[in-house]
Amino acid sequence: MTPSVRAALVAAATVAADQAVKALVRTSIDRGDAVDLILGIKLVNVRNSGIAFGMFSGGGVVLVLFALAALTALMVFFFRHQDRPLVWLPTGLLIGGAAGNLIDRVRETSVTDFIDFPAWPAFNVADMAITLGVLTLLYVLEGPPRHGARRRS
Repeated sequence: MTPSVRAALVAAATVAADQAVKALVRTSIDRGDAVDLILGIKLVNVRNSGIAFGMFSGGGVVLVLFALAALTALMVFFFRHQDRPLVWLPTGLLIGGAAGNLIDRVRETSVTDFIDFPAWPAFNVADMAITLGVLTLLYVLEGPPRHGARRRS
């Protein structure tokens, strides 16, 4: 299987999972309500019209254009570096996460968030994929830790 196909499959699975869970939340929890889970963690049904942590709330079309530009840059990066081992994984996660949130923005002008940890803004599956995608991309770019390498003083 080619790296492009792998990235596409990861992206499609991410979008499918994100949209399915968001639909379940929207139909199961009234907007603004919360369901206590454990240790202060709640399931909520809230909307975020901004980006991470609600920054740039109400950004509307500008945020959609920014997301499209970021996706384009990611695709260019991927096609230039698809020979790197595992680069398909963070690419798929990042594209899938961005697309999942972009679908919400286009459809509803805001993103459905539903996981709420104490003292942390609510987030969703797409946000988790983006975070994991960034961490995985750093690993792919930097490579595995080199054990036994000597440090020079």
